[in-house]
Amino acid sequence: MHISALFSSALVLAGSALAQSTPPAFLPAVNSTLDVYYGTTYVTPGLMLRKSATQRAPTIGVTNATLPGTYLLAMIDIDVQQQGQPGKRTTVLHALLQDYKSSGQVQNGSTILTTRATGPSSYFGPAPPAETPPHPHNYVFVLHEQPANFAVPAAHRQAVQSRFGIDWVRFMADAGLSAPLFANYIQVQSGDNTVR
Repeated sequence: MHISALFSSALVLAGSALAQSTPPAFLPAVNSTLDVYYGTTYVTPGLMLRKSATQRAPTIGVTNATLPGTYLLAMIDIDVQQQGQPGKRTTVLHALLQDYKSSGQVQNGSTILTTRATGPSSYFGPAPPAETPPHPHNYVFVLHEQPANFAVPAAHRQAVQSRFGIDWVRFMADAGLSAPLFANYIQVQSGDNTVR
């Protein structure tokens, strides 16, 4: 009986790990998957993509949910090697786009969200540098409900402008963001030209 209980607990833990839409190293953890499309490629959490496939901003949406408000999307590389500090990683902000709303369009069952905004930080595609041994970078997408009169907090303007070293948990607290509603992530590796 004891072995059966341990086995059941292991299955529950494995199931919740499989359901996670963010990489294990990212906080806050999110279990609801944001639909992300690069062209016609649907991103399952952790999908490895070619650098060339990710240079244009993706289409995003949600399945089985109604989002009647306004939303904020961030894309963060959480695996950037810190200069002069082998083994230490930091973050790079690849996009911080506001004013996403439901477009009324549907793609493969996803209700598509769109924005005309290009900021506070416009999208730029993954370009991880070569590393030995190769180290895939995790690029995390998080979608938040956007507060009325959203503005980048003063304490984070430098990080948003330079894009280096964004602390998303602190940013959320200082900007008055609630927990992310949806998330997803891709992996891109320097020199990797395969879709897996």
